[in-house]
Amino acid sequence: MKTLYLTDLDGTLLRSDQQLSDYTTRTINNLTQSGVHFSYATARSQVSASRVTGGLATPLPVICYNGGFIFDGKTKEILQAHYFTQTEMEYLVPLLAQHGVSPIAYAFINSNEHFSFIEENADDGMKFFLNSRVGDPRRRPVQNTDELYHGNVFYLTCISNVAQLSLLHEVITADKRFYTVYHKDIYSDARWCEIMPAQATKAAAALQLKSMLGCEKLVVFGDGINDIPLFTVADESYAMANAEPELKEIATAVIDSNDNDGVAKWMDNNVH
Repeated sequence: MKTLYLTDLDGTLLRSDQQLSDYTTRTINNLTQSGVHFSYATARSQVSASRVTGGLATPLPVICYNGGFIFDGKTKEILQAHYFTQTEMEYLVPLLAQHGVSPIAYAFINSNEHFSFIEENADDGMKFFLNSRVGDPRRRPVQNTDELYHGNVFYLTCISNVAQLSLLHEVITADKRFYTVYHKDIYSDARWCEIMPAQATKAAAALQLKSMLGCEKLVVFGDGINDIPLFTVADESYAMANAEPELKEIATAVIDSNDNDGVAKWMDNNVH
């Protein structure tokens, strides 16, 4: 049976230092070179994901932005994309302002990907993220909201205090036009609320990729809240030892932690 093995990155395939171990890299590369269908589904952008998986062979398409995009693993060409409509943005922009939230807005502007932000509105959590992206060619500081939401926007990352984001998440979750993920960042402990078009989920993208590759079975690995939809559509799902309790509850099984190469060990022992 042709199987697609799909893993999350942060907290799953990557260690806590955001690196791949030599063992994981070697194991996965050996398997993909032998014909195993292995890829990843991450909340990261294609640029950021490529940076942290530099030594990993990714011949298959990869899923980025929580399912908002599928990219060709070799050419980086966009194979599938979901953008906010103008009507959706006309709803979201004043809603965010009403809740006092100034997000990081991801968009394509003149065919180039950017993430825009108003620096003076950044709190410590957002500054932590922005400081990790110094030198990123997509980085686009702006002065006002008109510039912030310029271009074809497809992803909004809100990093703010718990009360603001919790209420915002409740309001947006009730609107079926959107998919939101509210969670604590594993690197900074800051609270994040990520907003995407409703079609932009890891689950939908995984099923699309499975179909594209002609696979009959889907096996997935993850650790976070944003992996729950992915686990619900998989034939087998494996939560890391460091995963959120909600994910462990619905997993086929719990495997070793990300810092102990859980995914690579499972693949090494179970895929031949």
